[in-house]
Amino acid sequence: MEALTLTGEVREINRALRALPDGAAATVADPRGRHNLAVGLDAEVKVTIDGPAGYYIGGLGKKADITVNGPVGWGVGENLMSGRVHVKGDASQSAAATARGGLVVVDGNASLRAAISLKGATLAVGGSVGAYCGFMAQAGTILVGGDAGDGLGDSLYEAVVYVAGRIASLGTDARIEELTETDVKTVRDLVKTCGFDHIDPENVTKVASARTLYHFDTQNHDAY
Repeated sequence: MEALTLTGEVREINRALRALPDGAAATVADPRGRHNLAVGLDAEVKVTIDGPAGYYIGGLGKKADITVNGPVGWGVGENLMSGRVHVKGDASQSAAATARGGLVVVDGNASLRAAISLKGATLAVGGSVGAYCGFMAQAGTILVGGDAGDGLGDSLYEAVVYVAGRIASLGTDARIEELTETDVKTVRDLVKTCGFDHIDPENVTKVASARTLYHFDTQNHDAY
């Protein structure tokens, strides 16, 4: 099936994308940094956004494989259920926020609060992330190929963060743990999937929850 080329207003583009059957492909030409493109998709389709895009790209979707040939704004892959969103550039704040499944890949850097309240998805960032990456992340996996800013994993629950570079500081209730063979395999598989050949799976730092905030304790009151 020949790929469609879509232009026009955001609603028209999204309406056409949602009408695509499984196995179809489409290219959004000249996106011009517009917001909310390719949201709410629910079919096994391939979508290429051929240029810089705005806020909330690829969010609220299932099954689709979305590639952005450029940077994106806030909330890429927000509340993703399954499928993949691949950003071939940098991402602004809150990449993969509340994402429940699937994979969000950012080849470049990601800004503040990447994977905030992550609920089961995977976020892989080839470069560095800003402050409070993984804030209140409840489940899922975060891979950072560069450095991590302050407050990494603040109020982390069951999600796990792997960082190849330096960590500015850990957030409340986050701690560094030893890598296991399972961790190394997880990172190795993810690196292969994302094409991040600059990451050594055996030389990353694992950050997980210390679990001291699961239940209120008066001796930890200053941390709340």
